[in-house]
Amino acid sequence: MSNTEFKAQAPKLDYRSIEFLTSAPTLTECPEDFGAEVAFAGRSNAGKSSAINALTGNNKLARTSKTPGRTQLINFFRISEQQRLVDLPGYGYAKVARSMKDEWQRHLATYLEKRGCLRGLVLLMDIRQPLKEFDLHMLTWAVEAGLPVHILLTKADKMKNGPASNTRFAVEKALKEQGLNRGVTLQTFSSTKKSGLDKLERRLNEWLAEVSEPDATED
Repeated sequence: MSNTEFKAQAPKLDYRSIEFLTSAPTLTECPEDFGAEVAFAGRSNAGKSSAINALTGNNKLARTSKTPGRTQLINFFRISEQQRLVDLPGYGYAKVARSMKDEWQRHLATYLEKRGCLRGLVLLMDIRQPLKEFDLHMLTWAVEAGLPVHILLTKADKMKNGPASNTRFAVEKALKEQGLNRGVTLQTFSSTKKSGLDKLERRLNEWLAEVSEPDATED
């Protein structure tokens, strides 16, 4: 499992021109299922919105908050007519009723299982607290479903380079030991210092190049 195995021929996309498309509480209210999407998922304190904002150069695009768990809808961002990024509901620290959390999880599971244009999952983990229960749950589901995953070990600026590299190697080893490394790549990342953006963009370019057409309707 290498974090440098990207397809050089994948065309570059302009993530700076990305724009908000829509928010959906359920799968039935999502945009039409065609083209290519990459979803961002992670615990509520993993820095998901900050990563999307760093990628697009727009600090106001994805909602950030000092209160984790504010992203409660499936948020879609349009790169082109056929290519989108998706900000999935955060999980972990939201101060809401358990019934609401359960509802979020049901919608999240339905999206991941039923969305035909989903090409990959970017799973964000705080580098200081990787491979928590939610992370392992998402990885297990993705590996079993054959969905590629790219892990961002976020907030790498909170560590020196040596310890950050050691953590990345430790995560790689743990994934291999648990059989969760098939189709999984990973890297360190810092939204604050914009480090790791080039690697993330190459992975997204590869996935988003695999667009599909809408289902044809017979007369």
